[in-house]
Amino acid sequence: MDASHANAFKQALETLRTNLLTQIAEQRGGTIGRAEVATEHFAHSEDSTAQVATERELEFALNERETEELTALDAALARIAAGTYGRCIACDAHIPQARLEATPEAARCIPCQEKAEHTRH
Repeated sequence: MDASHANAFKQALETLRTNLLTQIAEQRGGTIGRAEVATEHFAHSEDSTAQVATERELEFALNERETEELTALDAALARIAAGTYGRCIACDAHIPQARLEATPEAARCIPCQEKAEHTRH
């Protein structure tokens, strides 16, 4: 991938990262973690125990998803810095530009991504 394309993707990834961090901070009400917010919120809840447990599980799932997304963005930025961005981390094939435009943090080509997803399940 040439430097101008890599730079454009770097800017897009940095924007996504900044937006995600802003969203996380707004949802949490500052710099505290989602778990702390959930604990504070549910400590005074008048909801049933089952409702509180369900909402707490949702909070933890959202935190896990945000962490995964942030990790993927950071990894993509590291691949740009290393000069390997746009190459599949599994088979070293070129990742099509259309895929990177749709999902700039993509680390694998579609066949390798499908294999990875089937292996996890």
